[in-house]
Amino acid sequence: MRLALAFPLCLAALPALAQDAPKLGPNAVPITTDNTYLRANPAPDYWAFSSFVKPQFTSSACSIATVTAALNGLAGLPPHAEDQVISQQGLLAQVGSTEWMALSAEDGDGVLFDQLVTFTQAALTATGSAKTITSFKPKDSTDAEAMRALLAQNEISADDALLVYFNQGVVTGDWDGPHISLIGAYDAATDRVLILEVDQDWYIPYWTPAAILLDAMLKPTSDDHGPLKGETGGFVHIH
Repeated sequence: MRLALAFPLCLAALPALAQDAPKLGPNAVPITTDNTYLRANPAPDYWAFSSFVKPQFTSSACSIATVTAALNGLAGLPPHAEDQVISQQGLLAQVGSTEWMALSAEDGDGVLFDQLVTFTQAALTATGSAKTITSFKPKDSTDAEAMRALLAQNEISADDALLVYFNQGVVTGDWDGPHISLIGAYDAATDRVLILEVDQDWYIPYWTPAAILLDAMLKPTSDDHGPLKGETGGFVHIH
């Protein structure tokens, strides 16, 4: 069992104590094992965003890592040699929110879902983006079809992006805690979602059933996570 400490949001997953425990549980299939969908379909989000998904720069920085990847993917590679790709630290400085900086610092508390919405909008404003955002926060399993409709809509083109706030352990079978990453694809035929992980000290992109992702968004954060106690997740849609 894990120590009962007040872990911040998206703290890098701790290694399982069982010596021969698998890297991923049954609900997460790494992209290296299954990339058939990406080879047989356009998968516009995967090709637009995957190159810009970088490791979160602290154990609490999954929100800024995900927002940065989304904005870079939406903008594409800068056209001029002197133009830099936006970094996580650079975007934090550009937004200028001391609260987001503190929450994303090493051992920071991490963000609530509503804060993710607020900070994402602030990042769009700071970078001069004309995009807007809406949020989807499922209440229970009756929101499954609405979730799938949003995933299918997002899969049509790379003109929008879906950020997902979810309990990582429900998907990976390991660390039980809240986390944020970017949706990379939705295979409607198999009803699976590709997560472009920013927690790259431990994971690479993986597929998970849409029903499991919904469970991961609905699971309340445990008491061990201090100010995030009771928090549930959802999507932040940049469009």
